[in-house]
Amino acid sequence: MLKPESLRTIFMGTPEFALQALEGLLGFGVNLVGVYTQPDRPKGRGKKLAASPIKQLALEHGIPVFQPQKLRDPLAVTELQELQPDLIIVVAYGQILPKAVLDIPRYHCINVHASLLPKYRGAAPINQAIVDGEATTGVTTMLMDVGLDTGDMLVKLRLNIGETETAGQLHDRLARLGREALEETLRQLCAGNLVAEKQNDELSCYAPMMKKEDGLIDWQRSATDIHNQVRGLDPWPGAYTYLDGEVLKISTTTVAAGFFGQSGTILSADKTGVRVACGDGALIIGELQLPGKKRLAAMNFLSGKTLFSGTRLEQS
Repeated sequence: MLKPESLRTIFMGTPEFALQALEGLLGFGVNLVGVYTQPDRPKGRGKKLAASPIKQLALEHGIPVFQPQKLRDPLAVTELQELQPDLIIVVAYGQILPKAVLDIPRYHCINVHASLLPKYRGAAPINQAIVDGEATTGVTTMLMDVGLDTGDMLVKLRLNIGETETAGQLHDRLARLGREALEETLRQLCAGNLVAEKQNDELSCYAPMMKKEDGLIDWQRSATDIHNQVRGLDPWPGAYTYLDGEVLKISTTTVAAGFFGQSGTILSADKTGVRVACGDGALIIGELQLPGKKRLAAMNFLSGKTLFSGTRLEQS
């Protein structure tokens, strides 16, 4: 039986999603000999270099931080080998681990992925699950291999997706669930009863990185599909349409069933929301935002911008 403190462990991660997992490792008691994260990036209006959330947490705990531009660089691989890790934990690191790195740890390279594999391999599993109207999702820990999220599965934990839940809200819940899954994986590893299960490639699907243009609304689609698109792309990249040639971002939507008229037509606009006819049903928009303005509740938005019934929202 392994003791956590005997496991020389390296953590690789970058965004906020990875914070819960790193905090879990700190609490679990493994011997963290290094944290790898992406190089500091320009951020904000001043474009000043900013450290990743993972770097900030690691420095607070006195853990050595490594930020290679490319993990494939032979010098970076050598530096990693010199740390002599027993275990490498990867959570949303932002770089693909080459075989030379995967072969380094004594035990495993273990990844925490925000879907129930083999569904939603790729960069945006949280967004895609909501866009596709999934009722459940979860996290999977897996043994990493050279493929993209194709490694053998270890621990799966699932949760239900709320009917109005956004990608941002689900992100936070899955981050906490990922911490639980990682801790359970480590418990099984230390006890010597970790069991791996191969993925069925025939059941796999891909969740590519979201792009800004993915947010453009086609009002001929059903209200339910558009509702899922809106919440699946909230907070980024955001769903949008065009009003009088201007980009109009929309969020916080609900669905009204039935047939209401020509798709893209504003049916009514009042303090309860802006109702827009879709290919099937109508979408009730609770929050709107024009370029250079703040995101506002419908009531506040309409106090500064009149929306007339019969106005068409366009795709360009």
